[in-house]
Amino acid sequence: MDTGTHIAMGVAIAGLSTLDPAVHSDPALFNAVFVGVIAGSHAPDFDTILKLRNNATYIRHHRGLTHSIPAVILWGILIAGIIHLFVPQVNFLHLWAWTFLAVCVHVLVDIFNAYGTQAYRPFTNKWIAHGFINTFDPYIFTLHIAGIGAWLLGANPGYTWLVIYTVILLYYIKRYLDKREIVRKIKDYFPNTKEIATSPTMKQNYWRVAITTTDKFYVGTVQDGHISIVDEFDKVPLPDSALMNVALEDKNVSAFLSFSPVYRWEMNLYDDFTEVRFIDLRYRSKGHYPFVAVVQIDDNMRIMSSYTGWIFSEHKLKSKLYIGENPV
Repeated sequence: MDTGTHIAMGVAIAGLSTLDPAVHSDPALFNAVFVGVIAGSHAPDFDTILKLRNNATYIRHHRGLTHSIPAVILWGILIAGIIHLFVPQVNFLHLWAWTFLAVCVHVLVDIFNAYGTQAYRPFTNKWIAHGFINTFDPYIFTLHIAGIGAWLLGANPGYTWLVIYTVILLYYIKRYLDKREIVRKIKDYFPNTKEIATSPTMKQNYWRVAITTTDKFYVGTVQDGHISIVDEFDKVPLPDSALMNVALEDKNVSAFLSFSPVYRWEMNLYDDFTEVRFIDLRYRSKGHYPFVAVVQIDDNMRIMSSYTGWIFSEHKLKSKLYIGENPV
């Protein structure tokens, strides 16, 4: 989810903590829990700082190790431990429990969007992305704002958030059923479907889909239950060639491939170099596929420049390739 929603969820968990008699009866513990759940609700995304290094590192590791099972356990202990140093008189067990819950909720809600996380590490490095909740869901966010407003106006925070989260749970179930129906319709239409990547939008009735069959990629939209195919590509395996092997060794391409499950590739020859481009098919927007990896290789099989990330124009891509992280 987006940062704002994660923080709002932290506030909600702080409100729910007042249902705990130990927290409800101890203002110092409540204050400590409030700080803990706000920090815990955002802690797994502290890896965003990796973007300062380069896009390849960020793409490969964001929502990876920091969202893993060992990290979730450590985040709770670390945050609660630091807070307890400043307020040693409060009950550590209750402080840790609510902080740990905030971290768990963060990782849990992230697996339901199209980007996903490596939440099951160390058991598997697979990206878990169920794809039925948008990264920013206006309904979920609005419910949180309403809950915060009600709390400020004097409503009982524990019961208020209990009601709101019951509604949110039902909303998640509804969105899951929406996705399941979309998947069913696609499989009926394409019996040889191998994989379906769904990307919900902020509109309840509008989804993006990327479909992998035995020999094709299909990109489409689903609106009011109606499936429209807007692009179709042959499923061409990567060639076993010296040039492609060089491209695959590039850090930007490697990071892209570690994250993208549905992509096509193309190779363009120029006077002095060859450009290999990898294009993620999940995020088509306004006729454009913005998430790409591009590597340019000269005639001596040396990498001249490369880039991976979100690009919305060829002009911007050229500026990234020639004055970006790996200049010619």
